[in-house]
Amino acid sequence: MGHHDRAPGFGYVTYLASTPEKVWEALTDAGLTAVYRGCRNVSDWWPGSRWEHGRADGSGVVDVVGRVVEGEPPARLVATWAEPGEEGRENRPFRVTFELRPYEDIVRPAVTHDDPADESERAAVAVGWPAVPSHLKTLLETGRPLPQEPWWGPAG
Repeated sequence: MGHHDRAPGFGYVTYLASTPEKVWEALTDAGLTAVYRGCRNVSDWWPGSRWEHGRADGSGVVDVVGRVVEGEPPARLVATWAEPGEEGRENRPFRVTFELRPYEDIVRPAVTHDDPADESERAAVAVGWPAVPSHLKTLLETGRPLPQEPWWGPAG
């Protein structure tokens, strides 16, 4: 499949009462990501560094891997994203961009997922990515994670 056949990218914006520093920490701290996602985002977050999204259940299973493209704490994080073993395939890896923009006492996290391979992949992305800022919002505003994982719920 050529690049021109791919589905349009996906973007999602939300607003939460926090600071960019706290949102950045929640995105990049392995202990905090384990609290609200059940997985640990592990990296030093320097450009060029590898990152892993591994399960926090002690199984050692890693579901997502990639490289940090840009890291500008606490404003912008760009990383590649692929399933283990898919990094060398055509149309892989994806690029995901998080931009954290403050407005007085509010932070506006924007997530952009570039170039899903096709519409079914874009549909999966459209379910999965909004759950991340939703989890962040609940955790940072209430001190508790969401009681269920929203990506396993009904779509739409």
